[in-house]
Amino acid sequence: MSSSQQTASWSELLSGKNGIRAIALCGGVVVHAINVYIVTTIMPSVVQDLGGLEYYAWNTTLFIAASILGSALSAGAIARLGLRSSYLSAILIFIVGSMGAAMSPSMILLLVARTIQGLGGGLLLGLSFASVRMVFKPRLWPRTMALISSMWGVATLAGPAVGGIFAEGGHWRLAFWSTVPVAIGVAFLVNTQLKPRNKEQKGQVTPTPIFKIVLLTLSVLILSFGSLATSWPLMALCLVLVVLILYGIARDDLNGKNPLFPAGTYSVRQPLGSLYAGIGLMSIGVTSEVFIPYFLQNIHHVRPFTAGYMTALMSAGWTIGSILMSGRSRQFANKLLIISPLISAASLAVLGVLMPWQALSLEHHNTWLLLLPLFGVGLGVGMIWPHLSTRVFLSTKPGQENMASAAITTLQMYAMSIGAALAGIITTSAGFNTGSLEGIQRSASWLLLCFAWMPIIFVCVSKAARRAGEPNEPANSAANKT
Repeated sequence: MSSSQQTASWSELLSGKNGIRAIALCGGVVVHAINVYIVTTIMPSVVQDLGGLEYYAWNTTLFIAASILGSALSAGAIARLGLRSSYLSAILIFIVGSMGAAMSPSMILLLVARTIQGLGGGLLLGLSFASVRMVFKPRLWPRTMALISSMWGVATLAGPAVGGIFAEGGHWRLAFWSTVPVAIGVAFLVNTQLKPRNKEQKGQVTPTPIFKIVLLTLSVLILSFGSLATSWPLMALCLVLVVLILYGIARDDLNGKNPLFPAGTYSVRQPLGSLYAGIGLMSIGVTSEVFIPYFLQNIHHVRPFTAGYMTALMSAGWTIGSILMSGRSRQFANKLLIISPLISAASLAVLGVLMPWQALSLEHHNTWLLLLPLFGVGLGVGMIWPHLSTRVFLSTKPGQENMASAAITTLQMYAMSIGAALAGIITTSAGFNTGSLEGIQRSASWLLLCFAWMPIIFVCVSKAARRAGEPNEPANSAANKT
């Protein structure tokens, strides 16, 4: 965003029609995000009722894989159906998946329903990012991106509570049903606030690269298998296969006529490539939260409820950072692109030292010292997230705006799924599966210290991201109104 274009105030975004539209668009993110944390909370009860413990992790794996597929399809959906119809279709898919999960008599059918849920949720996330550019004026983009990011913080606080209430009452199926009325409410807002596409508003319809999307999804499943492996050769084979898949996608995007990602994605010397690198690397760093509750409970003997909300400090930091820094000037944002990743990196490194140290809690009774670095990991991400997302809009080649918007969500979710799989490989290699205290402590140290390098790598490749949106850079034109 050029320095001459001032960021709008929160009151302008949250008042009048802008406010109602913002609620409608954020609602799609809320439905998806709350569902993620609800299911995490109720899964032990689900397995106890339905069985299928061996498929426990696949509830998350299939959901994320389908979400990646959905987010990647969102650009094509907008071009063919228009924004409003795409939103309503995504909500319908999500509701069907939720109802199927609530009524599933077996774990296999639950996995099918979770896959449908993930497809609808991924579409909702991709459409939410694309909607920012299409619904709001450019000066409202940073505030809107911050508001969308903050919905994950809301979900982190609400999801475990909702899931916990139903799980403790022995009614886990009602947890799935609880998201249906919310989704219907979002559909009502979308239907009333977004205009239908006119005949004149023909989007540039390009063939959706289905095969490449399927390959991207397949790479997640392959790496997930690798995280379950106990032999180095099998882990290495899975990593090699994933690298080959990504290389094939990149090569076809660069030479083909139907790319999955927009021009400039594959070079960190280009603004778009550097920005996407930031989105991916910062997202990977945060996925350490998958193991944080386990470390807290087994090393420091923290109660599950407390451990869950200590982990939620990461999302709280992300939300607060996004809100506080979304309206900053371009010059200040450029400084944030260096300072914020270093905050996340330092926080992860501190956790890598303190988390394995059992004496911190049992002898010194200072478990509270973990709170600040947990908060800092998310804070570092949140402080730059609105600026990364907004600059993607401004660095996109004309005609590829929807593709670039959808790619934000696709890359974020892909990075988080890859991060979770890499975390599994690291912890398995460190002796996590032995169940011994020494293995868990070593896993905590290796995982957190390794992931601390992810934000640092982004600092090293952030030069082009700091240049994004300058007057001499290709910029997107003013937003089209729906």
